[in-house]
Amino acid sequence: MFPKYLQKLKRGPQVVLPKDAGLIIAYAGIGKESVVLDAGAGSGWLAVQIGRVAKKVVSYEKREDFASLSQENVKRNSLENVQVKLRDVIGEGFDEKDADVVILDFADSHLAIKNAIAALNEKGIIVGYLPHAEQMNLFVQQLEANGFADTYCIEGIVREMLVRKAGVRPANMGLMHTAYLVFAREGEKQLDKRERKKQKRRERH
Repeated sequence: MFPKYLQKLKRGPQVVLPKDAGLIIAYAGIGKESVVLDAGAGSGWLAVQIGRVAKKVVSYEKREDFASLSQENVKRNSLENVQVKLRDVIGEGFDEKDADVVILDFADSHLAIKNAIAALNEKGIIVGYLPHAEQMNLFVQQLEANGFADTYCIEGIVREMLVRKAGVRPANMGLMHTAYLVFAREGEKQLDKRERKKQKRRERH
């Protein structure tokens, strides 16, 4: 059963369901002051769900048809704090430089990790939404290669319960695997390296 605000939305490509969106919001610490970048907008479901919680959401999508659908779904919920941009973040990166969270949800998302780092503030978090275990492994290896020592990988599974006079048991069908979620924060060495780079820029000016 979806909440009413999600029932308004159209579906195109695969959507991020509440069971995963809730985990992302909770484990990434997204709140009313958070600036969140969402790459791989798809149908815009994740951007809409986060937009109801965060201060600002910028959702990137490289396909024009998906970007249009995402924008339409944002309008259906009258979310003025959610923006959709048409761009391939692997090749072109992000406009923002001080985001609290960057979520990567598309094929070969590990190739966008360096651009995600450039878009994050010093305490920012990268989140990976990865359908296959092989993608999760590759994503984590790339995170570690870029100085992320603190990674956390989970999977959310939901089972509906049948509550009847005759007895209570799980439904025959459940909402099982949708994706693996990876959460990562930069290690202290990487943060020190970024601070040294900032100091050098200040000294040049």
